Amino acid sequence: MSVDFDAGVNSSAAWTAELSLSDEETEHGHHRRLKSLPAQFTPFLQDLISPLEEGDEEGDSESYEEGKPARAVYDFTGQIEYRELTFKAGDVLEILKEEVVDDATNEEVIGWSLARCNGEVGLAPRTYYTYTANFTSSNAIDGLPISSTEDITPRASQALKEIQDRSAPSPIIPQTTGEWFRLQQLQLPSFRRSLLGGKSLNRFSSFVTSGAEEYVLWGPPALAHDTHAHIKELSEGSEESTEIGKVKKSEQHYIEYGLRWKSKVPRFSVRVHSPEKRVPPTISGGASAAYTAYNVTSIFDTISVSSEDTPFHEHCRSWSSPEEGPTPAEPTHEITVQRRFSHFVFLHATLSRMLPGIALPPLPEKQYAGRFSDAFVEARRADLQRYLQRIVRHPLVRYAEVLMFFLGCDNDLEWQRRLPYFLSQKPLRSNFYSQVYHPEFQIQTEDAEGTCDRFVNHVKAADAGVQQLRGIFGKVRNARIEMSNAERIFSYSLLSLITCKPLATAVDENEDGSLKRKSIAKGLVNEDGAWCWREDCSDCLRFTKRMQKVSESLQSVSDLYDYHGRQALLERHDSYKEVAHSSVVYAPVVDTHKAALIRYKEAQDNAKPEDDVVGRCETVVSTTMAEFDLYHDQKREDFENLTKGYLDGEIQFCEKVLARLRAARQVFETSDAEIDLTMPGPCQPSVYESELVEPLLRTSSIPLPPPHVFDSAPMRPVSVAIQDGVSLLFGGAGLRTSGVRSDLGRDGRTNSGRASVFSKFW
Repeated sequence: MSVDFDAGVNSSAAWTAELSLSDEETEHGHHRRLKSLPAQFTPFLQDLISPLEEGDEEGDSESYEEGKPARAVYDFTGQIEYRELTFKAGDVLEILKEEVVDDATNEEVIGWSLARCNGEVGLAPRTYYTYTANFTSSNAIDGLPISSTEDITPRASQALKEIQDRSAPSPIIPQTTGEWFRLQQLQLPSFRRSLLGGKSLNRFSSFVTSGAEEYVLWGPPALAHDTHAHIKELSEGSEESTEIGKVKKSEQHYIEYGLRWKSKVPRFSVRVHSPEKRVPPTISGGASAAYTAYNVTSIFDTISVSSEDTPFHEHCRSWSSPEEGPTPAEPTHEITVQRRFSHFVFLHATLSRMLPGIALPPLPEKQYAGRFSDAFVEARRADLQRYLQRIVRHPLVRYAEVLMFFLGCDNDLEWQRRLPYFLSQKPLRSNFYSQVYHPEFQIQTEDAEGTCDRFVNHVKAADAGVQQLRGIFGKVRNARIEMSNAERIFSYSLLSLITCKPLATAVDENEDGSLKRKSIAKGLVNEDGAWCWREDCSDCLRFTKRMQKVSESLQSVSDLYDYHGRQALLERHDSYKEVAHSSVVYAPVVDTHKAALIRYKEAQDNAKPEDDVVGRCETVVSTTMAEFDLYHDQKREDFENLTKGYLDGEIQFCEKVLARLRAARQVFETSDAEIDLTMPGPCQPSVYESELVEPLLRTSSIPLPPPHVFDSAPMRPVSVAIQDGVSLLFGGAGLRTSGVRSDLGRDGRTNSGRASVFSKFW
């Protein structure tokens, strides 16, 4: 006998009453489980589970294909909050999806399958079940053959199935009212968000570590959330109107129309110079570890400011001694402090914590061996100067409190007193995004995705071009060395011509060491050393002196080429590191941008759009777009300065060469009387004549600039080294590090050949 009455499933009041029942009183276990779930995990998985249990309103929803029969081989107790099944060994399972894919990242959730057990759908570990088709028997049992496609899972008889069908209650229809319906409408749209409460599976992505995910999911911290509503309107007086309690102005950031950072502080320049080695004394009178101190000079242009604003150099001046420094009447303000490398490390670490959403350039690597050599100290000085010049160009970094402290505090006691304050500051994470104010706009996802894709492709191509340019620049420098040797050989050839001494021929010397003239044959030169077979030929004597002067001038031209290729262009070669590996520097920003767009689309596609999440995603995307715009402006400025610097250096070099060539040319315009006056008597041997025996050609390799911190180096992250080692032993490509690596070596040659298989371990 069937009983036709409302069991409480289709009524919100009955459903609420059913939730209050104990486990013993409740008839359906899966309803009890819903009550025990936390609020953020109660919705079913829309993409995976809902299609199995219900269709859409029109009744044409798609469902999963019939699952594969399987049997549990071990007991497993799942965690309800992660939608894991609980079963015992021998239970019958139905595997709906053997491989589960994260919708957001398109990555496989390794080790888990989607299964149904006792009417419940959830996750089951792959190693805890086996398909029952694997238990087929190849032999006949009791003389009856068994099909290879038939499994041995126990099945009820047909008569028992008919009895169960008659006694089974009517199918439960999901309700459309009450709390359950509200939870279904608020269900999270993806597998990842259903399992982890919206968090990303990759906990090491910049979207997570920067605090952007935390900000998008839950907004600013409670204090800021209670006292301030995120303001997106930007106006001239917005800074004063958005003052929040104890939030500092240096932590409030504004984005102007066009999605670019608003600059609060005018640009200034920084120089790192005059390095010196120091050995501080200890209390016991001995010497502690030596270090190199660098002078850091900040140069500010004098500008007119209103009474409400304070120039940045005045903020820096507050950290320095008041009795020192220039007067306000001076056209520029200069503040010089002394810093060591560990201070730069402190600055970089603090900026990374306080400004997690921007792209910061890397610091040069620390070195222990040879750190006091002149070449290393000069290279380190140049790297630190480029680092400071790069960060002070960022509109947000320029007014950071830690930068003011770094550039302005010239008192050691004050430095030691204030340093713990900055070291104790916790990372801002989501607080950074909560203090970003931008014009209100609506994200066009296609435009934002297209902009990001074009930016990534452009930066990668630029990186490849820069790497190639760095390799070709080595060839340019080598060409200068070859030109130097060519000019020197040409000079030797002229000298050999007028002296009739072939190259690489022994030269006789007198007892006092002076050069002894010995003609190879009569008639080549006369007794006065003139290139003539006639004796007392004054015209040939003057001509020989002029040719000797030209030969010596070409030697100086050769020296200019050699210095230009080895030293002058070395600094220019090193400066191209500043624009190298931009794709690696901006990779965290790109990752944050893409993840924020995914969350934005998920929030928009919900049955009930989450306006708060949408607004916070717009804030995160605004910061990433502002970083893209900053790269756009700085890239043009960087390459313009690099190209102009190269051209200026070449012009200056060529002017020096021209000056010497003009001086050599002027010798032939000098009158005979002036030649007789300035170079009287016989032709004196040239200082380079002794080198004709063995010409001094510099064939040593040119000095190379220190590698970029992201260039290929023997030191790698431990995780990458382990993965590469495992791949080497068991096969596979291993992990690939991010960034663009060119096939051109530092000298411009193509890297070829295969290194030792053990090189990965060093």
